[in-house]
Amino acid sequence: MIREREYNGLPGIPILLVLLVAGSTLVWLLANVVEARNPVAIVAVAFAIAFVVFLMFGVFMVNPNQGKVLQLFGEYRGTAKVQGLRWANPLLMKRAVSLRVRNFESSRLKVNDNEGNPIEIAAVVVWKVVETAEAFFEVDDYENYVHVQTESALRNLATSYPYDAHDDQLISLRGHTNAIADHLKREIHDRLSKAGVEVIEARISHLAYAPEIAAAMLQRQQAGAIIAARQRIVEGAVGMVEMALTMLSHKGIVNLDEERKASMVSNLLVVLCGERGAQPIINTGTIYQ
Repeated sequence: MIREREYNGLPGIPILLVLLVAGSTLVWLLANVVEARNPVAIVAVAFAIAFVVFLMFGVFMVNPNQGKVLQLFGEYRGTAKVQGLRWANPLLMKRAVSLRVRNFESSRLKVNDNEGNPIEIAAVVVWKVVETAEAFFEVDDYENYVHVQTESALRNLATSYPYDAHDDQLISLRGHTNAIADHLKREIHDRLSKAGVEVIEARISHLAYAPEIAAAMLQRQQAGAIIAARQRIVEGAVGMVEMALTMLSHKGIVNLDEERKASMVSNLLVVLCGERGAQPIINTGTIYQ
């Protein structure tokens, strides 16, 4: 694996000034030798001017948050990251790579979740290049590699979790956005680390059931929510009835036999679990009449 190493060359401004002065001097000298009609001197000065022009091709600019990958006849020599005007061997091939933070939104993918339900999912990924050598030489096109591997990781994520779950202990795509985002970020980062790319953030930007089952799944979701709510209500009502009987017995307010306890439990459960307000009934006799 090719690792990044820093190679910033030389400061460009002093060298450019020296080359400009040398070029101006050589042009003035060329004019003099042409007037003197000295062929040998003319050829020598002309070669000197050509050499100065050749050296000027070694001057290059490094912008902020940018790197220049330097290659000499196919061999990686280093990366220049010091911003400003720099100078290096004119024979070096200099290719720019942006180190700025970038983001993109993946296309909407149609996949099946953990329960086999077709869903549509998309994600926003924030990333940047941190290893220029790996980005250029380990993969063919690092930007396309980021897009393809992100969609692959997103598909794998969607098949690992259900779209929705009424159990708080079960992680779902819709109910646990932070946990899902962390999982997605880790998986994308693992896939892109070999390309010299760091994933800063990854979050789901679109999540919905596929259109062909959206209506049916909405009904299923509503039914599941009703069942879960009823279960909570029953659990709470049983706890309240138990607490009421315990307190009545502990404080000795009234002594209830098994039949009266059963009647009280029945009445309390009806009141606590009913959808409508209870209508009180005054009993002027006893429960045995």
